[in-house]
Amino acid sequence: MSKKKLLEDIRRDPARIYRTPADVLRDRRFGDGERIEILKAWHGRDDETGPLIGELQARLNAQGHAAE
Repeated sequence: MSKKKLLEDIRRDPARIYRTPADVLRDRRFGDGERIEILKAWHGRDDETGPLIGELQARLNAQGHAAE
């Protein structure tokens, strides 16, 4: 299965692949941007996703500023 297809499947039902939203952060198959996509798909089903999305967005912003 391609990475793109896997990401699409996970976004449809993240709980099928991950036990908790925090498990998304430990999945090395995906970058931070893809992890945010997965967590946004999970958002609304679990209150834990909001802070995790914020953490990843802060990390991406820090990386963007470091590259400048």
